[in-house]
Amino acid sequence: MAAAGELRRQCVTSTVVVVVVLSLLNGVGAEPQVPCYFIFGDSLVDNGNNNALQSLARADYLPYGIDFNGGPTGRFSNGKTTVDVIAELLGFDDYIPPYASTRGQEILKGVNFASAAAGIREETGQQLGGRISFSGQVQNYQNAVSQVVELLGSEDAAANHLSKCIYSIGMGSNDYLNNYFMPQFYSSSRQFSTDEYADALIEAYSQQIRNLYNYGARKMVLFGIGQIGCSPNELAQNSQDGSTCVERINSANQIFNNRLKSLVDQVNNQLTDARAIYINAYGIFQDIMSNPTAYGFTVTNAGCCGVGRNNGQITCLPFQTPCQNRREHLFWDAFHPTEAGNAVVARRAYNAESASDAYPIDIHRLAQI
Repeated sequence: MAAAGELRRQCVTSTVVVVVVLSLLNGVGAEPQVPCYFIFGDSLVDNGNNNALQSLARADYLPYGIDFNGGPTGRFSNGKTTVDVIAELLGFDDYIPPYASTRGQEILKGVNFASAAAGIREETGQQLGGRISFSGQVQNYQNAVSQVVELLGSEDAAANHLSKCIYSIGMGSNDYLNNYFMPQFYSSSRQFSTDEYADALIEAYSQQIRNLYNYGARKMVLFGIGQIGCSPNELAQNSQDGSTCVERINSANQIFNNRLKSLVDQVNNQLTDARAIYINAYGIFQDIMSNPTAYGFTVTNAGCCGVGRNNGQITCLPFQTPCQNRREHLFWDAFHPTEAGNAVVARRAYNAESASDAYPIDIHRLAQI
């Protein structure tokens, strides 16, 4: 009987060891590297905030989400966005929910405030209908902070919690796409030179960063804008051969990005305990475009679905059949990358592969501070 009891004890111990090992291998119970992740941006990272708005900038229908677990959600991609992949890399067990549907304790893990067609300037994207501008997203965050204070019981507890979170901010693309380079709708290109416009954008951007800081944000990731002049939309409209990027647009984007990188230094020098970093999305896209096969891409100048030349006239039509080789396409539609494209940017933002990917450090190191 004693031998049988010992055998049972050994079996139970072995089972416990196996369960523990499997749990570790599967990441079950592992805490994320930061307690929460807050996201501000446009259609590159919107995951459903525009679904209930009167807007042309919506993606809550197939073929959007065709490769996403759960189907269409409002994400402007076939699958995951950059912030989805970053959330995985940070160790979150689920994606950060949109502000439109975040409830109760969920808010403590972070919120996605991004809105398609949104810009730094209030008028940006207005020809597409409803959207939540950068300032509107920051106001929504301020409302969320009030809920965090209630949930945690005091302002000090909330401040301590928020100081450990990562804040991802990616604004500015629409201020060029759906404002400056759309003179038929907007006067900004007649009012400002490209240098003056970048200055105006960064001044407004800087004010919102200070608002976030005043409401607890400390670890901030500022994403530069990509090569808008290489998007299928711009190639379709302004490239003679449909593959040569539009230099006047990319040049304006680089001016903005240089100012944004300088803003990182300002934030770190002027705001106590702030830790801002800059992600060079432009440079990462440049690397992909110059050597696409190294990343598994065979098509970099056309959307996987859409209309017209380069599939670049408009976004995917409802229930349109997209390309089959989605993993080989950099762009999903006229403007937005595929999940494969988003994953490259996310991985290099999280773990810089070259010195120019992130400044002064990458997201992985920021999370450890």
